[in-house]
Amino acid sequence: MKTLIKNGTIVTAGDTVQADVLIENGKITLLGKDLPAESARVFDASGKLLLPGGIDVHTHLDLPFGGTLSSDDFFTGHQAAAFGATTTHIDFVIQPKGGSLKQGVDIWHEKSVNKAAIDYGFHLAITDLRAEVMAEIPSLLNEGITSLKLFMAYKNVLQIDDTTLFRAMLTAAEHGMLVMVHAENGDVIAELTDKLLAEGKTAPYYHAVAHPAMAEAEATGRAVALAGIAGAPLYVVHMTCEEAVEQLALGRAKGFPVMGETCTQYMFIFDEDLKRPHFEGAKFVCSPPVRKPKDAPVLWRSLANNTLQAVSTDHCPFWFSGGIQGRIAGKELGLDNFAKIPNGMPGIEDRMAVMWHHGVNGGHFSPNRFVEITSANPAKIFGLYPRKGCIAVGADADIVIWDPNLEHTLSAKTHHMRTDYNVYEGMTVRGWQTHVFLRGHLIVEGDSWLGHAGSGQFLRRSPNGAVL
Repeated sequence: MKTLIKNGTIVTAGDTVQADVLIENGKITLLGKDLPAESARVFDASGKLLLPGGIDVHTHLDLPFGGTLSSDDFFTGHQAAAFGATTTHIDFVIQPKGGSLKQGVDIWHEKSVNKAAIDYGFHLAITDLRAEVMAEIPSLLNEGITSLKLFMAYKNVLQIDDTTLFRAMLTAAEHGMLVMVHAENGDVIAELTDKLLAEGKTAPYYHAVAHPAMAEAEATGRAVALAGIAGAPLYVVHMTCEEAVEQLALGRAKGFPVMGETCTQYMFIFDEDLKRPHFEGAKFVCSPPVRKPKDAPVLWRSLANNTLQAVSTDHCPFWFSGGIQGRIAGKELGLDNFAKIPNGMPGIEDRMAVMWHHGVNGGHFSPNRFVEITSANPAKIFGLYPRKGCIAVGADADIVIWDPNLEHTLSAKTHHMRTDYNVYEGMTVRGWQTHVFLRGHLIVEGDSWLGHAGSGQFLRRSPNGAVL
């Protein structure tokens, strides 16, 4: 069946044009003025914008962590994403300790295949980079996986040394793959954590004290330098602070193939929030931690001027009050020890609206730059463009009808994420979806869910993604 979206204003990373969009068999087949509506289901988008579906390249659904699981699985997380105008995401496969990369991929396919309700891909987070695992890396291309994540933090659990990181960079570069790093100095964090706990400093606030900004900056600078030596594309995930961004900017100024993202929460939640009474600061414990208000303007500028290329969520939700009413364990696991608080926040549903309201309405960047950092750049960097990330003939018909004047208040009472709190509780945003299409299928209409489990497709991504 044909679908025709009429009278909308198309906003892409490069253009803003008023045009109709014809969709057939899941693809955009024609753009133009006054397209005929014969035999098509018609949607009138007068006064509204047509945006490419959002792409969130940093999520953790159904993730084992700290003795529990993240509370959104591949259905609830996808449903929440769609209500928030995101139609594609890339999740992190975790290699089982002592196991192979292929074993991790198989586990994540099992988690997702029957639940997926939007389109998705995988990164591979390597936890045990033995020689035989290093040799396995090129085979990931056969799985449609083109990006690796390595950890410079989590000592004695995930942390790798510089030799291993450099070898992985060389291997990835040889095969057109992208290395992603969690850039924090794990040795420093381990020492500070032990010291603070020995002093009886166990509250959530001390998580941030144990993860200082300079530990992130040092690791970022080291990763950037190694990428420059290796000539290997690098993507630094969840960047939080001025000191780390400075290191990325230095590498970019030298012409190194390095890029970075930040996450929505780092511009709104700060270290003082970790001091909220009754353990509520635990809601905002993540790694790297939230920083200081001085860092937010730096992140906004960096998104606007392309020092940072994308904004994601690091969506990794846990119940605040877990272990009750049939819920799995949550943040309460760290009640007496900040180091045992499951790290992560919910956000996959809120990213597009929060960034539009504060970014576009707030004057930080144009609607076109909004599309660039939330959809087009992620698609280009991670080997999905032009199938995703644009509204163009031949692209998947992942389209959001966006009302820039529609107001919505973010709240745990109304969101679709499976968690009992919202990071932006009570924030009213102006700009919200009225319809969300996934490959031409209407999956969200206002407050109504029209999608279904199993309809999301796994995306096999292309190597040699763009370095922007």
